[in-house]
Amino acid sequence: MSGEEEENAAELKIPDEFLKAKCLMNSEVAIILEHKYEQLQQRAEDPMNQMSQVFEKSLQYVKRFSRYKNNDAVRQVREILSRHQLAEFELCVLGNLCPETVEEAIAMVPSIKTRGRAHDDEAIERMLNDLSLIKKFE
Repeated sequence: MSGEEEENAAELKIPDEFLKAKCLMNSEVAIILEHKYEQLQQRAEDPMNQMSQVFEKSLQYVKRFSRYKNNDAVRQVREILSRHQLAEFELCVLGNLCPETVEEAIAMVPSIKTRGRAHDDEAIERMLNDLSLIKKFE
């Protein structure tokens, strides 16, 4: 992206390095940090001595704001959203915020309607229904 173009996440006008980067939902980060926490517990007599406050606060944050708690649900959410050819940024915003209506989804991620492969309302509705089923049966 040239320096003259203005960044705009609503239209996915963000630098290429961010468009190509792998984003993680809060639920995915929680799984990773929980695994690391378990490893630290196994290696040390007092695992709290080895964990920084940043690690602890990060773990608390992602656990608090994770919409999906079990590994299978998190995997299914990523699969469903990936099928809709969303950018990583879009996928993570929708996976983290879990909009309930098409209007909410578009308000949170306007680029799902404005980009070249824009989704129609029916496709967005199907995607949201699939996500709500995962949450319901989790």
